[in-house]
Amino acid sequence: MSNRVSLTTQNRLIISGLILSTVLIIFIAIFAIFNIQKKLNEGYKSFGQVISKILAIESMEITKGLNNNAVKETLKAHSDSILKSHNDIVLIEFKDKDGNILYSGKNDNHKNTKRANITVTSPLEITGKNNVSNIGSVTVALSGSIINQISSTTRASLLFVFTIAWVVFAFVILINTYLITRELRILQNGVKKISTGEFGYKIAEQDVSSEVKELFNEFNDMSNRLHIYEEQNIEQLTLEKNKLEAVLMSIANGVVVCDNNDKVVLINNHAQKLLEVSEENLLDTEIQQYVDTDGNFCFKEKIEQFKDTPLEIIESKPIEFNITVDKRIIKSVISPMFTRNNDYVGYIIVLIDVTKETEMEQMRTHFISNVSHELRTPVTVLRSYIDTLYNYGNEFDYETQKEFIGTINQEIIRLNRMVNDILDFSRLEANAKLEKEPVDIVKLVENSINQLAVLTEEHHIKVEISKDDEIPEVELNYDSIERAFTNYMSNAIKYSPENGVIKVKISNLKNENEVEVTVTDQGCGISPEHQKKIFDRFYRVENNTHTIKGTGLGLNLVQTTIEKHHGGKVFVHSEPGKGSTFGFRIPVKAEISAEEITIC
Repeated sequence: MSNRVSLTTQNRLIISGLILSTVLIIFIAIFAIFNIQKKLNEGYKSFGQVISKILAIESMEITKGLNNNAVKETLKAHSDSILKSHNDIVLIEFKDKDGNILYSGKNDNHKNTKRANITVTSPLEITGKNNVSNIGSVTVALSGSIINQISSTTRASLLFVFTIAWVVFAFVILINTYLITRELRILQNGVKKISTGEFGYKIAEQDVSSEVKELFNEFNDMSNRLHIYEEQNIEQLTLEKNKLEAVLMSIANGVVVCDNNDKVVLINNHAQKLLEVSEENLLDTEIQQYVDTDGNFCFKEKIEQFKDTPLEIIESKPIEFNITVDKRIIKSVISPMFTRNNDYVGYIIVLIDVTKETEMEQMRTHFISNVSHELRTPVTVLRSYIDTLYNYGNEFDYETQKEFIGTINQEIIRLNRMVNDILDFSRLEANAKLEKEPVDIVKLVENSINQLAVLTEEHHIKVEISKDDEIPEVELNYDSIERAFTNYMSNAIKYSPENGVIKVKISNLKNENEVEVTVTDQGCGISPEHQKKIFDRFYRVENNTHTIKGTGLGLNLVQTTIEKHHGGKVFVHSEPGKGSTFGFRIPVKAEISAEEITIC
């Protein structure tokens, strides 16, 4: 009966989590649909405005020099042709400057339409030498059928995507909840049977990992032997008990066994390693007295919580928490132990090193947050400048408009670079095979520098190129090496002071049969501790001097391109305050990497 109650309680917790996730996903879906609909309406209105402006310009051109009757006939013919060819246009109406209707035509496909979804009006203007005369207006009404179809399709697609996301999320929660405790429960139940004297108990083979299956087999073998030896003398039984301890000692995860007085009676080798304590110092002591790296009694509070929780709840949901020992994150799980007569005799603490998993999760979280922030900045700038040009462009002179468009172009380049970094990262990590051919690397470098001329001129930076004589052609993938070199140059430009000098050097390393390319800047430099990690994925230097944002993928992509796909080597030499030199070496003759595979 107690197991039933525990199972029901666990199910309630899972259902509560699913309900919360469902509400969150529904909210996100509604929010996304609302924003997409809003953007579509704005774009559709802009589309209508463009049509009306084009129609106004065309009408002025085709009626130029005609009398009134000819103007009306010409407008009618032109409008009718447009109405017949564009089903989404409901109405086209021309008025003179006094508001009198010159012509009004309606699309036959929309006779039953009471009113248009969007109506836009543009002036009919004649541009003179010194002024602009308004001679009337043209009104275009759109039915909105296209936008309705797009909206319907978008809503259906989003709902489908979010539904699939919810199903996957729910499935992951259920599987994760099940797998976290399943294997430990099976082993715990087996140990419980053995501890109560039920020798010969076997753990049925389960769909588990090979390591755990091997442990189960060892357990069953041990249990069978104990059953045989149970009928023999106590000496043999003690020997098998020692084998049980040996199995626990060899478990990959740390295990600490405590009696009902909180005294440590067994600690395996892995637990000693994780807790950085010897068996002699922990055996027969209270586990609550153990302190972590920060000097905290990391087990004390959780042991008290364990004792205050009913055993039937603990059996179904062991207490889980994390402790920190020497910068390692250790997941701890506390489970009770019982005798055959269901008497409580102590508890087991299982220790699992989750440092790498935690670090990866933090890196993923930081990456997502960083990319979201980086993408938001250019999008916000683009939206602001485009909106300003759209609404007030006629009020700006040519130079101001050119300045606005230049800023928009820079932000688009920046946005494109970030997206390319993410796409290149995905492609290169997938071990895509890069096609290589003999390339004049000097020309590659010069072309890349010419493409960055706008940036260097903007920052008043001079680029000096030096090279050895007789630089050989190198077998490489042109696009990927160009991106790698451009990444070096872009970083050098970002961190170089105004009126600085960037030195690019191409060397022929004949003894190694390699070509070396270096980029030296006069920036703030990089400290030694950051140089060790500068090429790591998602790693970014954050301090008072390195404030330029990015995805943290650029240099990692360079390293992947050079080392993994070209068999070369990247390096950096830098001193704080004295600038930095980034470079790479690649073999003249390409070698096929075993890690590269052809994209299917």
